[in-house]
Amino acid sequence: MASANEPRTLQEAVIYFADLKNCVAYMVARRWPDGVICPTCGSSKVKYQEKHARWQCSAKHPKRQFTAKVGTIFEDSPIGLDKWLTAVWMITNCKNGVSSWEMHRTLGVTQKTAWFMLHRIRLAMQSGAFKKLSGAVEADETFVGGKVANMHLDKQTRARMGKKRIGGYEGKTAVMGLLERHGEARVKVIPNTRKHSVRAHIFENVKRGSTIYSDALKSYQHLEDYGFEHEFIDHAEAYVRDNVVHTNGLENFWSLLKRALKGTYVSVEPFHLQAYADEQCFRFNNRKDMDDADRFDAVMQQIVGKRLTYAELTGKDDPSATQAIN
Repeated sequence: MASANEPRTLQEAVIYFADLKNCVAYMVARRWPDGVICPTCGSSKVKYQEKHARWQCSAKHPKRQFTAKVGTIFEDSPIGLDKWLTAVWMITNCKNGVSSWEMHRTLGVTQKTAWFMLHRIRLAMQSGAFKKLSGAVEADETFVGGKVANMHLDKQTRARMGKKRIGGYEGKTAVMGLLERHGEARVKVIPNTRKHSVRAHIFENVKRGSTIYSDALKSYQHLEDYGFEHEFIDHAEAYVRDNVVHTNGLENFWSLLKRALKGTYVSVEPFHLQAYADEQCFRFNNRKDMDDADRFDAVMQQIVGKRLTYAELTGKDDPSATQAIN
């Protein structure tokens, strides 16, 4: 249960979470509201060792001792909870995101460590919603990436010889978005903007019978054959028809995403792009009904059961992935 003296602003959060007891109490109230249990065996017979800020399970088994970090995105991190929770607050509430360099200066950790921390927090910001969008749903796509002409010569060659030329968008990555009007947005990095890729994202996330509003891209044609209503606007002629047919809601989202990518993060590899899109989605979907403290609380309730190793993040487990620290 939330305490009355819990922080509501960043300044209050920095002061409040400077005390380890407050950090542990905050996490326990959300992770174990009915009492602390052992993450290994599930026993409630545990004893808190205040000197070491950890619990010990009374049952005899490996990993009897555990901290509040175990089983969360913070597991196996030597970084203190005071810095972790401050980092969560910042990235959750900064409209255009927070770069690893800024986090490095703010928290006094290395830039490499800050980059790893931010990606672990982005994992907790993923919602994984199961309910499909319905009613009036806008669908649109965009391309993310630097101009090939501005790249170093060796990168220009790889971009032009590779399979990244899609409809004239050389070297860029396709991203598709869906937005339920007066509801939430969902964004996915897709291999291309052809019918198969576009329709697969719609079928997976939109309820049949809904009305899809899109631009004139041919990949959206014949959605009526699959149980959807479909209206489109040709942007070569207009951006709105009858104050109903438009994709202006998603255009707003794209402007926020690209402002964060270009202005804050500067360079993002396609391998990591989905994480940055999920980060922006979380803030966009919770911008109206939540304040800073509520958004922070929402992320903190999603930290359990999620793990990201450095090998996974840098693509060492996937030889085909591009490895880069942004």
